[in-house]
Amino acid sequence: MTLSQQYLSTRSSGEPYLSFEATVLRGLAPGGGLFIPAAIPSAPADYLTKWQDLSFQELAFEIFSLYISQSEISSEELKQLIARSYSTFRDESVTPLTVLDEHRKLYLLELFHGPTYAFKDVALQFVGNLFEFFLQRKNAGKTATNDVRDRLTVVGATSGDTGSAAIYGLRNKKDVSIFILHPLDKVSPIQELQMTTVTDANVHNFAVKGNFDDCQDIVKTLFDDVAFNQKHHLGAVNSINWARILAQITYYFYSYFSLLRKTASGSKDIAVRYVVPTGNFGDILAGFYAKRMGLPVDKLIVATNANDILDRFWKSGVYEKKAAGSDVEAVQETLSPAMDILISSNFERLLWYLAREQLSSSNEEAGQYIQKWMVELKATGKVTVPQQVLDAGLKEFASECVTDKQTVETIKEIYDLTSGYILDPHTSVGVTAGLRHVDGKHTYVALSTAHPAKFADAVDLALKGKDDYSFDNVLPDAFKALKALPKKVTVIERPDQELVKAAIEKELKDEGIAF
Repeated sequence: MTLSQQYLSTRSSGEPYLSFEATVLRGLAPGGGLFIPAAIPSAPADYLTKWQDLSFQELAFEIFSLYISQSEISSEELKQLIARSYSTFRDESVTPLTVLDEHRKLYLLELFHGPTYAFKDVALQFVGNLFEFFLQRKNAGKTATNDVRDRLTVVGATSGDTGSAAIYGLRNKKDVSIFILHPLDKVSPIQELQMTTVTDANVHNFAVKGNFDDCQDIVKTLFDDVAFNQKHHLGAVNSINWARILAQITYYFYSYFSLLRKTASGSKDIAVRYVVPTGNFGDILAGFYAKRMGLPVDKLIVATNANDILDRFWKSGVYEKKAAGSDVEAVQETLSPAMDILISSNFERLLWYLAREQLSSSNEEAGQYIQKWMVELKATGKVTVPQQVLDAGLKEFASECVTDKQTVETIKEIYDLTSGYILDPHTSVGVTAGLRHVDGKHTYVALSTAHPAKFADAVDLALKGKDDYSFDNVLPDAFKALKALPKKVTVIERPDQELVKAAIEKELKDEGIAF
């Protein structure tokens, strides 16, 4: 088992390292840390030729194998997991690359061809099958009684797309119950329906009167509650779970090879910059791992909406909840609600690498820096990193902040430019950021994170009155059918962990689960 197939916490970082299975099933490390591989593997020296013509599934196998030992999941088992996970996608290439503006070298990576029409499907179809695989192996030969079978109680928070993608990945999975917390009335109507119309017995939706950060804080607190965690065997589906990040690495490599084919260009003739609409920092972090593995990425561009903690960090080195001139820590509601996030959980993973390389002589020392910074962030609402940390990060990252007005303008611009291509508002944030950087030298790939039909308000605001535009024509038939389906949801009256714990235990009992 190589170091890249073993895992450590961003906050303790010492040995013994964990296996891939333990890392996936635990989700969050003790003390609130996040799991990362003990080393980032390099792609094979000949990967540009060896991997270039592989299918998405074949490429996923090559990449996953660098992070998962065959002693844990055999090659044949891993291939079967991958095949099952991506058989649910509507496009045979899983994540196709399309041209937005050839003159400006601007491309779009469509990540919304999975069952819930969002990029989260790429990871969560795989994570759901992983959970089932590990539990079936643990329960092989056991009786069906609850007191002897290994079970997992998956708890997650969503600002929109994670919830439905996790639910669709785990519905009807044996020995798994899933609880998704979303902020009441702060996700789009389609997103809410995608979650609450799934009435399978093992699926539970909690609508919390609060914002996404309240939901995310509750989930983290539950994982830190040792007694509750041990009692119910909690599992994570948010991008705090390493398997989410791993699964997303594939489409950076796949899109690069797709780009080479579309441009008929050799690798040394193309300089690629990825532009990623960013909330929790998981999607762009997968690009960081791809870059560190050897993918020739010139720059990773963070695109935020008005909730711009990441953009402010890259421009100042200060990671602060309060915006400049503000006296309150508050999430701003925008037309791109999945990015309406105050704290980006996965940013801690990147900070660990920067601390390890710039400030530390050991993994343990890097973990101490992260622990100190996260305690400071929780206590004061801000943390300032040393200048060399910021400078090192800026060699690989850039950032932009995009307003709602600019989001709408870009949806209009691309619709007119392409004679009808419709961006969802999150993708528009990314495209807007990319257009600011277009320079004729670099090729830009913006990640398209969701189907436009999920965000009627933003799309209608931009395109209502346009010739040949009707939102009804944008809606897939699967979305049109949702309104007629029965719903199952529990309202949590305030963002309180004890209320959530009580609701979880009540619904587990109703499900017939003994504990």
